[in-house]
Amino acid sequence: MLKELVISTKTFYHKCVRVWHLMKKPTKKEFEQIAKVSAIGILIIGALGFLVSILMQFFIR
Repeated sequence: MLKELVISTKTFYHKCVRVWHLMKKPTKKEFEQIAKVSAIGILIIGALGFLVSILMQFFIR
């Protein structure tokens, strides 16, 4: 049991190190694009939540 835990922990650690080495800093253009897409997604989710709350108030009354 303990041996399996140690092996799985080592495997997880090696996978994390591998991913860390593959990462790179995004360029300014990439960062701006990610920020725009994220903002649009947040606005869409907020608008849907607002519409649901309006509809719930309309149907509850």
